[in-house]
Amino acid sequence: MHPSYELTEAGDRYFDGLAEKFSRSLYQAPRGELRLAMLDYLLPQMLNLNAQPILDVGGGLGQLSAWLAERGHAVTMAEPSQDMLAHAQAWHGQRVSEGAFNADALHYVAAPLQALPVQAPGPWPLITCHAVLEWLGDPAQALATLASLLAPGGQLSLMVFNRDALRFSNVVKGNLNKALGDQLAGKGRRQRLTPISPMTHAQVLGWADTCGLEMVDVAGIRIFQDYLRQAPASADDQAALMALERQYCRQEPHWRLGRYLLYTFTKPEADA
Repeated sequence: MHPSYELTEAGDRYFDGLAEKFSRSLYQAPRGELRLAMLDYLLPQMLNLNAQPILDVGGGLGQLSAWLAERGHAVTMAEPSQDMLAHAQAWHGQRVSEGAFNADALHYVAAPLQALPVQAPGPWPLITCHAVLEWLGDPAQALATLASLLAPGGQLSLMVFNRDALRFSNVVKGNLNKALGDQLAGKGRRQRLTPISPMTHAQVLGWADTCGLEMVDVAGIRIFQDYLRQAPASADDQAALMALERQYCRQEPHWRLGRYLLYTFTKPEADA
């Protein structure tokens, strides 16, 4: 019997009890390694990074927060799962002992996104929110909350799980009726990591427009890897795959089938 997990009253999925599974499945596996490598490649291109304070929403195991702290940012990492937060803090402590960044570069808030207007109100010049909205019952409202926390002229780095890519992946795997019936969302009640609210590019743009955000950049992450019949068999093959991912991650039509869609949004400056 697999353990059962309950959604929160808001219909959100937290990950208490799954920190080790996340670490193994997402970050100690080729797909997680490629995701992190692509973020390392894309974020400096897609964001204006100048050591400004950052709110990292739903920071999970802390990889992005550490990446930002290593580059001179003061990072406030918000995470509702106590297990994930403890895992991140322990790993960050190890990175501090290795001299990667100072201990005072990171501050932690044990809170869900909905509580951040009170617990981390900002306004923030840069907010990162990666692979979070797809685990929430109301991602549109969550995006509006992020917009409210952003300073005028500020940047939002948003990464979401792509519903269109999920459909395509199901077709490739032979799950034809599931794809035809658009039965793509996970239930969030077991250990499987299919998001409960995968979303389309059109949805994200519509929600962003409603809350006054402007898209300035978009890229696809893992646009080829998830559709390979066989995993790369050698270091040369892995390098070729990485080169393909980098070359086409921002080109039409390929970015649209990335397993994740990575956006940069800005909040317009207030009128003088």
